[in-house]
Amino acid sequence: MRRLPARLRPRSLRTRLVLIATVLATAAVLVCQATGLTLMRSWLIGQVDDRLTDFRPPSPVYRDIASGRAPAHRPPDHEALPSDFRVYFYDAEGELLPDSLGSGRGTPRLARTVTAGGLADGRPATVPAEDGDGSWRVVADSGPDGMRAVVALPLDTVRDATSRLLWFSLAIGAVTAAGVTLLGGAAVRLGLRPLTRVEHTARSIAGGRLEQKVADTSPDTEVGRLGIAFNTMLDQLRAALHRKDRTERRLRRFMADAGHELRTPLTSLQGFAELLLHEPHMSPGRRREAHELIAQNADRMSRLVDSLFLLAKLGEAPGTEHGPVDLLSLAADSIAASAVRHPGRRITLAPLERGEGDGSGELDVVEGSGDPDQLAQVLANLLDNACTHTPPGARVQVHVGSLRVGPRTGGADRQGRTSAGPALPGGARAHVIEVVDDGPGLTPEDARQVFDRFYRAAPASGAPRDSGSGLGLAIASTIAEAHGGRLELDTGPGEGCAFRLLLPAGPS
Repeated sequence: MRRLPARLRPRSLRTRLVLIATVLATAAVLVCQATGLTLMRSWLIGQVDDRLTDFRPPSPVYRDIASGRAPAHRPPDHEALPSDFRVYFYDAEGELLPDSLGSGRGTPRLARTVTAGGLADGRPATVPAEDGDGSWRVVADSGPDGMRAVVALPLDTVRDATSRLLWFSLAIGAVTAAGVTLLGGAAVRLGLRPLTRVEHTARSIAGGRLEQKVADTSPDTEVGRLGIAFNTMLDQLRAALHRKDRTERRLRRFMADAGHELRTPLTSLQGFAELLLHEPHMSPGRRREAHELIAQNADRMSRLVDSLFLLAKLGEAPGTEHGPVDLLSLAADSIAASAVRHPGRRITLAPLERGEGDGSGELDVVEGSGDPDQLAQVLANLLDNACTHTPPGARVQVHVGSLRVGPRTGGADRQGRTSAGPALPGGARAHVIEVVDDGPGLTPEDARQVFDRFYRAAPASGAPRDSGSGLGLAIASTIAEAHGGRLELDTGPGEGCAFRLLLPAGPS
Protein backbone atom coordinates (compact mmCIF):
# COMPACT_ATOMS: atom_id res chain seq x y z
CA MET A 1 0.00 0.00 0.00
CA ARG A 2 1.46 3.33 -1.09
CA ARG A 3 1.73 6.05 1.49
CA LEU A 4 0.75 9.63 0.89
CA PRO A 5 3.55 12.13 0.27
CA ALA A 6 4.65 13.99 3.38
CA ARG A 7 3.23 17.29 2.12
CA LEU A 8 -0.23 15.72 1.75
CA ARG A 9 -0.40 14.06 5.17
CA PRO A 10 -2.48 15.91 7.77
CA ARG A 11 -0.26 16.92 10.66
CA SER A 12 -2.86 18.15 13.10
CA LEU A 13 -4.76 15.68 15.26
CA ARG A 14 -7.87 17.82 14.82
CA THR A 15 -7.53 17.63 11.01
CA ARG A 16 -7.03 13.88 11.16
CA LEU A 17 -10.10 13.35 13.32
CA VAL A 18 -12.27 15.53 11.08
CA LEU A 19 -10.93 13.80 7.97
CA ILE A 20 -11.56 10.34 9.43
CA ALA A 21 -15.06 11.30 10.56
CA THR A 22 -15.86 12.79 7.15
CA VAL A 23 -14.62 9.75 5.26
CA LEU A 24 -16.48 7.34 7.53
CA ALA A 25 -19.74 9.31 7.45
CA THR A 26 -19.60 9.77 3.67
CA ALA A 27 -18.74 6.13 3.14
CA ALA A 28 -21.60 5.06 5.39
CA VAL A 29 -24.07 7.27 3.50
CA LEU A 30 -22.85 6.03 0.12
CA VAL A 31 -22.98 2.40 1.20
CA CYS A 32 -26.53 2.85 2.48
CA GLN A 33 -27.56 4.63 -0.71
CA ALA A 34 -25.90 2.01 -2.90
CA THR A 35 -27.65 -0.74 -0.95
CA GLY A 36 -30.98 1.06 -1.34
CA LEU A 37 -30.32 1.63 -5.04
CA THR A 38 -29.58 -2.05 -5.58
CA LEU A 39 -32.68 -3.11 -3.68
CA MET A 40 -34.90 -0.66 -5.56
CA ARG A 41 -33.58 -1.76 -8.95
CA SER A 42 -34.09 -5.37 -8.00
CA TRP A 43 -37.62 -4.61 -6.84
CA LEU A 44 -38.49 -2.68 -10.02
CA ILE A 45 -37.13 -5.44 -12.25
CA GLY A 46 -39.13 -7.92 -10.18
CA GLN A 47 -42.26 -5.90 -10.87
CA VAL A 48 -41.50 -5.98 -14.60
CA ASP A 49 -40.91 -9.74 -14.44
CA ASP A 50 -44.25 -10.24 -12.72
CA ARG A 51 -46.02 -8.32 -15.50
CA LEU A 52 -44.22 -10.33 -18.14
CA THR A 53 -44.94 -13.73 -16.64
CA ASP A 54 -48.60 -12.85 -16.02
CA PHE A 55 -49.15 -12.00 -19.71
CA ARG A 56 -49.95 -14.88 -22.14
CA PRO A 57 -50.95 -14.32 -25.78
CA PRO A 58 -54.25 -16.20 -26.52
CA SER A 59 -54.10 -19.24 -28.85
CA PRO A 60 -56.08 -17.65 -31.72
CA VAL A 61 -53.36 -14.98 -31.99
CA TYR A 62 -50.80 -17.67 -32.83
CA ARG A 63 -53.01 -19.00 -35.70
CA ASP A 64 -53.68 -15.54 -37.08
CA ILE A 65 -49.99 -14.69 -37.04
CA ALA A 66 -49.10 -18.02 -38.67
CA SER A 67 -51.65 -17.47 -41.45
CA GLY A 68 -50.40 -13.95 -42.08
CA ARG A 69 -53.66 -12.34 -41.02
CA ALA A 70 -54.06 -9.68 -38.41
CA PRO A 71 -55.61 -10.95 -35.19
CA ALA A 72 -59.35 -10.78 -35.30
CA HIS A 73 -59.57 -9.26 -31.89
CA ARG A 74 -56.88 -6.70 -32.58
CA PRO A 75 -58.33 -3.16 -32.55
CA PRO A 76 -57.20 -0.58 -35.04
CA ASP A 77 -54.04 1.30 -34.13
CA HIS A 78 -55.91 4.54 -33.56
CA GLU A 79 -58.24 2.82 -31.06
CA ALA A 80 -55.55 0.82 -29.24
CA LEU A 81 -54.68 1.91 -25.73
CA PRO A 82 -51.02 2.81 -25.19
CA SER A 83 -49.05 -0.06 -23.75
CA ASP A 84 -45.38 -0.87 -23.21
CA PHE A 85 -45.85 -4.54 -24.03
CA ARG A 86 -44.36 -5.84 -27.27
CA VAL A 87 -45.03 -9.41 -28.44
CA TYR A 88 -42.88 -11.18 -31.08
CA PHE A 89 -43.51 -14.59 -32.64
CA TYR A 90 -41.36 -17.42 -33.97
CA ASP A 91 -42.90 -19.88 -36.46
CA ALA A 92 -42.68 -23.65 -36.21
CA GLU A 93 -39.28 -23.62 -37.98
CA GLY A 94 -37.93 -21.20 -35.34
CA GLU A 95 -37.74 -18.17 -37.64
CA LEU A 96 -38.63 -14.73 -36.26
CA LEU A 97 -41.79 -13.43 -37.87
CA PRO A 98 -41.91 -9.76 -38.89
CA ASP A 99 -45.30 -9.17 -37.29
CA SER A 100 -45.47 -8.05 -33.71
CA LEU A 101 -48.10 -6.84 -31.30
CA GLY A 102 -47.90 -3.65 -29.32
CA SER A 103 -47.01 -0.05 -29.87
CA GLY A 104 -44.38 2.40 -28.73
CA ARG A 105 -40.90 3.43 -29.67
CA GLY A 106 -37.89 1.18 -29.75
CA THR A 107 -37.54 -2.57 -30.14
CA PRO A 108 -35.49 -5.19 -28.34
CA ARG A 109 -32.62 -6.87 -30.13
CA LEU A 110 -33.90 -10.45 -30.65
CA ALA A 111 -32.17 -13.31 -32.41
CA ARG A 112 -33.46 -14.30 -35.88
CA THR A 113 -33.90 -17.91 -34.82
CA VAL A 114 -35.07 -19.50 -31.61
CA THR A 115 -31.91 -21.51 -31.21
CA ALA A 116 -29.73 -18.38 -31.48
CA GLY A 117 -31.77 -16.52 -28.88
CA GLY A 118 -31.28 -19.09 -26.12
CA LEU A 119 -34.41 -17.98 -24.24
CA ALA A 120 -35.96 -20.50 -21.87
CA ASP A 121 -39.70 -20.56 -21.35
CA GLY A 122 -40.92 -18.64 -18.32
CA ARG A 123 -37.43 -17.31 -17.40
CA PRO A 124 -37.07 -13.52 -17.81
CA ALA A 125 -33.88 -12.18 -19.38
CA THR A 126 -32.46 -8.77 -20.25
CA VAL A 127 -31.54 -7.90 -23.83
CA PRO A 128 -30.24 -4.64 -25.29
CA ALA A 129 -32.37 -2.34 -27.41
CA GLU A 130 -32.11 -2.42 -31.20
CA ASP A 131 -31.32 1.27 -31.28
CA GLY A 132 -29.83 3.42 -28.51
CA ASP A 133 -28.39 2.39 -25.15
CA GLY A 134 -31.58 1.15 -23.49
CA SER A 135 -32.46 -2.41 -22.51
CA TRP A 136 -35.54 -4.65 -22.51
CA ARG A 137 -36.80 -7.36 -20.25
CA VAL A 138 -38.12 -10.35 -22.23
CA VAL A 139 -39.70 -13.72 -21.44
CA ALA A 140 -40.41 -16.58 -23.88
CA ASP A 141 -43.54 -18.74 -24.00
CA SER A 142 -44.48 -21.77 -26.17
CA GLY A 143 -47.63 -21.64 -28.27
CA PRO A 144 -49.60 -24.12 -30.38
CA ASP A 145 -48.17 -25.87 -33.47
CA GLY A 146 -44.58 -25.39 -32.35
CA MET A 147 -44.74 -21.63 -32.39
CA ARG A 148 -43.19 -19.45 -29.66
CA ALA A 149 -43.91 -15.95 -28.44
CA VAL A 150 -41.55 -13.47 -26.78
CA VAL A 151 -43.13 -10.82 -24.57
CA ALA A 152 -40.96 -7.72 -23.98
CA LEU A 153 -41.12 -4.68 -21.73
CA PRO A 154 -38.67 -1.73 -21.86
CA LEU A 155 -36.55 -0.94 -18.75
CA ASP A 156 -36.58 2.80 -19.38
CA THR A 157 -38.59 3.48 -16.22
CA VAL A 158 -36.22 1.35 -14.15
CA ARG A 159 -33.23 3.15 -15.63
CA ASP A 160 -34.75 6.57 -15.03
CA ALA A 161 -35.67 5.73 -11.43
CA THR A 162 -32.26 4.31 -10.58
CA SER A 163 -30.49 7.19 -12.32
CA ARG A 164 -32.40 9.75 -10.31
CA LEU A 165 -31.79 7.83 -7.11
CA LEU A 166 -28.10 7.62 -7.96
CA TRP A 167 -27.77 11.37 -8.44
CA PHE A 168 -29.79 11.92 -5.28
CA SER A 169 -27.41 9.61 -3.36
CA LEU A 170 -24.37 11.46 -4.66
CA ALA A 171 -25.94 14.78 -3.63
CA ILE A 172 -26.72 13.41 -0.17
CA GLY A 173 -23.12 12.14 0.11
CA ALA A 174 -21.70 15.53 -0.84
CA VAL A 175 -23.98 17.36 1.60
CA THR A 176 -23.08 14.86 4.31
CA ALA A 177 -19.35 15.31 3.69
CA ALA A 178 -19.67 19.10 3.82
CA GLY A 179 -21.82 18.99 6.95
CA VAL A 180 -19.55 16.56 8.76
CA THR A 181 -16.52 18.64 7.82
CA LEU A 182 -18.04 21.83 9.21
CA LEU A 183 -19.93 20.47 12.22
CA GLY A 184 -17.32 17.79 12.91
CA GLY A 185 -14.56 20.38 12.92
CA ALA A 186 -16.45 22.45 15.48
CA ALA A 187 -17.26 19.37 17.59
CA VAL A 188 -13.67 18.09 17.50
CA ARG A 189 -12.35 21.56 18.33
CA LEU A 190 -14.71 21.71 21.31
CA GLY A 191 -13.89 18.17 22.40
CA LEU A 192 -10.14 18.75 22.18
CA ARG A 193 -10.26 22.00 24.16
CA PRO A 194 -9.12 20.27 27.41
CA LEU A 195 -6.25 18.67 25.49
CA THR A 196 -5.37 22.09 24.11
CA ARG A 197 -5.19 23.43 27.67
CA VAL A 198 -2.84 20.56 28.55
CA GLU A 199 -0.71 21.56 25.56
CA HIS A 200 -0.58 25.20 26.67
CA THR A 201 0.33 24.11 30.21
CA ALA A 202 3.12 21.92 28.88
CA ARG A 203 4.47 24.82 26.82
CA SER A 204 4.40 27.08 29.88
CA ILE A 205 6.30 24.49 31.88
CA ALA A 206 8.81 24.07 29.06
CA GLY A 207 9.26 27.84 29.17
CA GLY A 208 10.36 27.64 32.81
CA ARG A 209 7.08 28.08 34.74
CA LEU A 210 7.40 24.85 36.73
CA GLU A 211 4.63 25.81 39.15
CA GLN A 212 1.95 25.32 36.48
CA LYS A 213 -0.52 22.43 36.73
CA VAL A 214 -3.22 20.94 34.53
CA ALA A 215 -6.68 21.99 35.70
CA ASP A 216 -8.70 19.24 33.94
CA THR A 217 -8.19 16.24 36.25
CA SER A 218 -11.52 14.43 36.14
CA PRO A 219 -10.93 10.66 36.40
CA ASP A 220 -14.03 10.03 34.25
CA THR A 221 -12.47 11.29 30.99
CA GLU A 222 -9.37 10.33 29.05
CA VAL A 223 -8.07 13.91 29.09
CA GLY A 224 -8.75 14.11 32.84
CA ARG A 225 -6.77 10.94 33.46
CA LEU A 226 -4.02 12.35 31.24
CA GLY A 227 -4.08 15.50 33.38
CA ILE A 228 -3.76 13.45 36.57
CA ALA A 229 -0.81 11.51 35.14
CA PHE A 230 0.73 14.76 33.87
CA ASN A 231 0.41 16.45 37.27
CA THR A 232 1.86 13.39 39.00
CA MET A 233 4.79 13.45 36.60
CA LEU A 234 5.24 17.16 37.28
CA ASP A 235 5.21 16.61 41.04
CA GLN A 236 7.84 13.91 40.70
CA LEU A 237 9.88 16.13 38.39
CA ARG A 238 9.69 19.04 40.83
CA ALA A 239 10.65 16.76 43.71
CA ALA A 240 13.58 15.39 41.70
CA LEU A 241 14.72 18.91 40.80
CA HIS A 242 14.43 20.02 44.43
CA ARG A 243 16.38 16.96 45.56
CA LYS A 244 18.99 17.70 42.92
CA ASP A 245 19.23 21.32 44.05
CA ARG A 246 19.51 20.29 47.70
CA THR A 247 22.12 17.69 46.82
CA GLU A 248 24.12 20.19 44.80
CA ARG A 249 23.92 22.77 47.58
CA ARG A 250 24.93 20.20 50.18
CA LEU A 251 27.75 18.99 47.93
CA ARG A 252 29.04 22.52 47.37
CA ARG A 253 28.77 23.24 51.06
CA PHE A 254 30.46 19.95 51.89
CA MET A 255 33.32 20.63 49.50
CA ALA A 256 33.72 24.16 50.83
CA ASP A 257 33.64 22.99 54.45
CA ALA A 258 35.99 20.08 53.76
CA GLY A 259 38.38 22.40 51.95
CA HIS A 260 38.21 24.87 54.82
CA GLU A 261 38.82 22.18 57.44
CA LEU A 262 41.73 20.72 55.52
CA ARG A 263 43.21 24.09 54.65
CA THR A 264 43.84 25.06 58.28
CA PRO A 265 46.08 22.08 59.21
CA LEU A 266 47.71 22.11 55.77
CA THR A 267 48.55 25.79 56.19
CA SER A 268 50.01 25.07 59.62
CA LEU A 269 52.03 22.14 58.30
CA GLN A 270 53.38 24.23 55.46
CA GLY A 271 54.22 27.15 57.73
CA PHE A 272 56.09 25.12 60.33
CA ALA A 273 57.88 23.06 57.65
CA GLU A 274 59.07 26.25 55.94
CA LEU A 275 60.11 27.62 59.33
CA LEU A 276 62.30 24.56 59.96
CA LEU A 277 63.80 24.80 56.46
CA HIS A 278 64.56 28.50 56.57
CA GLU A 279 65.94 28.58 60.12
CA PRO A 280 68.36 25.64 60.40
CA HIS A 281 70.00 27.17 63.50
CA MET A 282 66.72 27.30 65.47
CA SER A 283 66.99 26.58 69.18
CA PRO A 284 66.14 23.02 70.29
CA GLY A 285 63.11 24.25 72.24
CA ARG A 286 61.55 26.07 69.31
CA ARG A 287 62.41 23.16 66.99
CA ARG A 288 60.68 20.72 69.32
CA GLU A 289 57.66 23.03 69.55
CA ALA A 290 57.46 23.23 65.74
CA HIS A 291 57.68 19.43 65.50
CA GLU A 292 54.86 19.04 68.04
CA LEU A 293 52.65 21.49 66.17
CA ILE A 294 53.34 19.69 62.89
CA ALA A 295 52.41 16.37 64.52
CA GLN A 296 49.21 17.84 66.01
CA ASN A 297 48.05 19.30 62.70
CA ALA A 298 48.92 16.09 60.87
CA ASP A 299 46.93 14.10 63.43
CA ARG A 300 44.00 16.50 63.10
CA MET A 301 44.08 16.20 59.30
CA SER A 302 44.37 12.42 59.55
CA ARG A 303 41.32 12.22 61.83
CA LEU A 304 39.38 14.46 59.46
CA VAL A 305 40.25 12.30 56.47
CA ASP A 306 39.34 9.15 58.42
CA SER A 307 35.95 10.65 59.28
CA LEU A 308 35.27 11.56 55.66
CA PHE A 309 36.33 8.09 54.54
CA LEU A 310 34.01 6.53 57.12
CA LEU A 311 31.07 8.63 55.94
CA ALA A 312 31.73 7.62 52.32
CA LYS A 313 32.07 3.96 53.33
CA LEU A 314 28.82 4.01 55.28
CA GLY A 315 27.02 5.61 52.34
CA GLU A 316 28.30 3.02 49.88
CA ALA A 317 27.81 -0.03 52.10
CA PRO A 318 24.44 0.23 53.86
CA GLY A 319 24.38 -3.50 54.62
CA THR A 320 26.12 -3.49 58.01
CA GLU A 321 27.09 -6.86 59.50
CA HIS A 322 24.84 -7.41 62.51
CA GLY A 323 25.44 -9.45 65.59
CA PRO A 324 24.14 -9.58 69.15
CA VAL A 325 25.19 -6.55 71.18
CA ASP A 326 24.71 -5.99 74.93
CA LEU A 327 23.71 -2.33 74.88
CA LEU A 328 24.04 -1.96 78.67
CA SER A 329 27.65 -3.19 78.65
CA LEU A 330 28.34 -1.07 75.56
CA ALA A 331 27.07 2.02 77.38
CA ALA A 332 29.12 1.23 80.49
CA ASP A 333 32.32 0.78 78.45
CA SER A 334 31.69 4.03 76.57
CA ILE A 335 31.16 5.90 79.84
CA ALA A 336 34.43 4.52 81.16
CA ALA A 337 36.32 5.56 78.03
CA SER A 338 34.76 9.03 78.11
CA ALA A 339 35.73 9.46 81.79
CA VAL A 340 39.36 9.01 80.75
CA ARG A 341 39.07 11.66 78.03
CA HIS A 342 37.09 14.04 80.25
CA PRO A 343 38.30 13.40 83.82
CA GLY A 344 36.41 16.33 85.30
CA ARG A 345 33.02 15.09 84.09
CA ARG A 346 30.48 13.10 86.04
CA ILE A 347 28.61 10.70 83.76
CA THR A 348 26.00 8.36 85.24
CA LEU A 349 24.22 5.30 83.86
CA ALA A 350 20.50 4.84 84.54
CA PRO A 351 17.52 2.88 83.17
CA LEU A 352 15.27 4.41 80.56
CA GLU A 353 12.12 5.90 82.11
CA ARG A 354 9.20 6.70 79.77
CA GLY A 355 5.53 7.10 80.47
CA GLU A 356 4.72 4.94 77.44
CA GLY A 357 7.91 2.87 77.49
CA ASP A 358 8.95 -0.38 79.09
CA GLY A 359 11.40 0.98 81.62
CA SER A 360 11.12 -0.77 84.99
CA GLY A 361 13.34 1.56 87.03
CA GLU A 362 16.13 -1.04 87.19
CA LEU A 363 19.10 -1.61 84.94
CA ASP A 364 18.45 -4.74 82.92
CA VAL A 365 20.38 -6.33 80.14
CA VAL A 366 19.20 -4.98 76.79
CA GLU A 367 20.44 -7.08 73.89
CA GLY A 368 20.19 -5.55 70.45
CA SER A 369 21.60 -6.34 67.05
CA GLY A 370 24.30 -4.44 65.20
CA ASP A 371 28.00 -3.79 64.77
CA PRO A 372 29.55 -3.29 68.25
CA ASP A 373 32.43 -1.14 66.98
CA GLN A 374 30.17 1.24 65.04
CA LEU A 375 27.66 1.51 67.90
CA ALA A 376 30.53 2.21 70.31
CA GLN A 377 31.66 5.00 67.98
CA VAL A 378 28.14 6.49 68.06
CA LEU A 379 28.15 6.55 71.88
CA ALA A 380 31.66 7.96 71.95
CA ASN A 381 30.62 10.80 69.62
CA LEU A 382 27.48 11.54 71.66
CA LEU A 383 29.39 11.60 74.97
CA ASP A 384 32.20 13.76 73.53
CA ASN A 385 29.59 16.11 72.13
CA ALA A 386 27.84 16.39 75.52
CA CYS A 387 31.07 16.98 77.39
CA THR A 388 32.36 19.53 74.87
CA HIS A 389 29.23 21.66 74.48
CA THR A 390 28.04 21.90 78.09
CA PRO A 391 29.48 23.83 81.04
CA PRO A 392 31.97 21.94 83.24
CA GLY A 393 29.44 21.43 86.02
CA ALA A 394 26.62 20.14 83.79
CA ARG A 395 25.35 16.63 84.48
CA VAL A 396 25.42 13.96 81.78
CA GLN A 397 23.31 10.80 82.02
CA VAL A 398 23.13 7.72 79.83
CA HIS A 399 19.82 5.82 79.75
CA VAL A 400 19.44 2.30 78.40
CA GLY A 401 16.14 0.48 77.83
CA SER A 402 13.32 -0.33 75.41
CA LEU A 403 10.19 1.52 74.32
CA ARG A 404 7.29 1.56 71.90
CA VAL A 405 7.78 4.03 69.05
CA GLY A 406 5.53 7.07 69.36
CA PRO A 407 5.61 10.87 69.49
CA ARG A 408 5.78 10.92 73.31
CA THR A 409 8.43 8.21 73.60
CA GLY A 410 10.75 8.37 70.60
CA GLY A 411 11.30 7.25 67.04
CA ALA A 412 8.50 9.43 65.63
CA ASP A 413 8.52 13.08 64.57
CA ARG A 414 6.99 15.78 66.71
CA GLN A 415 7.47 19.45 67.44
CA GLY A 416 10.83 20.21 69.08
CA ARG A 417 12.40 16.95 67.82
CA THR A 418 14.89 16.80 64.95
CA SER A 419 16.52 13.93 63.12
CA ALA A 420 18.33 13.30 59.86
CA GLY A 421 16.66 9.89 59.42
CA PRO A 422 13.09 8.82 58.71
CA ALA A 423 10.64 7.99 61.49
CA LEU A 424 10.29 4.39 62.62
CA PRO A 425 6.97 2.50 62.29
CA GLY A 426 4.54 3.67 64.95
CA GLY A 427 4.02 1.22 67.81
CA ALA A 428 7.09 -0.83 66.93
CA ARG A 429 9.38 -1.98 69.75
CA ALA A 430 12.86 -0.42 69.80
CA HIS A 431 15.97 -0.55 71.99
CA VAL A 432 17.28 2.83 73.12
CA ILE A 433 20.52 4.39 74.34
CA GLU A 434 19.92 7.98 75.37
CA VAL A 435 22.52 10.61 76.28
CA VAL A 436 20.95 13.45 78.25
CA ASP A 437 22.58 16.61 79.64
CA ASP A 438 21.22 19.59 81.55
CA GLY A 439 23.26 22.14 79.61
CA PRO A 440 21.98 25.28 77.87
CA GLY A 441 20.38 23.33 75.01
CA LEU A 442 20.13 24.44 71.40
CA THR A 443 18.02 26.94 69.54
CA PRO A 444 15.61 25.53 66.93
CA GLU A 445 17.87 26.79 64.15
CA ASP A 446 20.92 25.04 65.61
CA ALA A 447 18.88 21.88 66.25
CA ARG A 448 17.85 21.70 62.59
CA GLN A 449 21.50 21.79 61.46
CA VAL A 450 23.14 19.76 64.21
CA PHE A 451 23.27 16.57 62.07
CA ASP A 452 24.73 18.37 59.03
CA ARG A 453 28.32 17.68 58.10
CA PHE A 454 30.88 20.19 59.37
CA TYR A 455 28.26 22.00 61.46
CA ARG A 456 29.54 23.05 64.87
CA ALA A 457 27.46 24.81 67.45
CA ALA A 458 29.01 27.22 69.91
CA PRO A 459 30.95 25.22 72.53
CA ALA A 460 30.67 25.60 76.25
CA SER A 461 32.76 28.22 78.01
CA GLY A 462 36.37 27.21 78.23
CA ALA A 463 36.31 24.90 75.19
CA PRO A 464 38.27 25.87 72.05
CA ARG A 465 36.14 27.28 69.28
CA ASP A 466 37.57 24.98 66.63
CA SER A 467 37.44 21.77 68.69
CA GLY A 468 36.20 18.85 66.61
CA SER A 469 35.55 18.62 62.89
CA GLY A 470 31.76 18.87 62.93
CA LEU A 471 31.42 15.33 61.55
CA GLY A 472 30.71 13.38 64.75
CA LEU A 473 26.92 13.65 64.78
CA ALA A 474 26.73 13.19 60.98
CA ILE A 475 28.70 9.93 61.35
CA ALA A 476 26.54 8.82 64.29
CA SER A 477 23.33 9.50 62.34
CA THR A 478 24.62 7.62 59.28
CA ILE A 479 25.55 4.60 61.42
CA ALA A 480 22.09 4.63 63.03
CA GLU A 481 20.40 4.61 59.61
CA ALA A 482 22.70 1.80 58.46
CA HIS A 483 21.35 -0.25 61.41
CA GLY A 484 17.74 0.41 60.43
CA GLY A 485 17.25 2.87 63.29
CA ARG A 486 17.67 6.57 63.76
CA LEU A 487 19.39 9.20 65.88
CA GLU A 488 17.20 12.03 67.11
CA LEU A 489 17.44 15.08 69.34
CA ASP A 490 14.99 16.59 71.79
CA THR A 491 16.12 20.03 72.91
CA GLY A 492 15.20 23.62 73.55
CA PRO A 493 16.90 26.75 74.85
CA GLY A 494 17.68 26.19 78.54
CA GLU A 495 16.29 22.62 78.46
CA GLY A 496 19.45 20.67 77.75
CA CYS A 497 19.86 18.07 75.00
CA ALA A 498 18.63 14.49 74.79
CA PHE A 499 20.27 12.53 71.96
CA ARG A 500 18.45 9.23 71.45
CA LEU A 501 19.79 6.25 69.49
CA LEU A 502 16.96 3.88 68.56
CA LEU A 503 17.54 0.40 67.15
CA PRO A 504 14.72 -1.92 66.00
CA ALA A 505 14.10 -4.69 68.49
CA GLY A 506 13.38 -7.17 65.67
CA PRO A 507 15.37 -7.90 62.51
CA SER A 508 16.26 -4.62 60.81
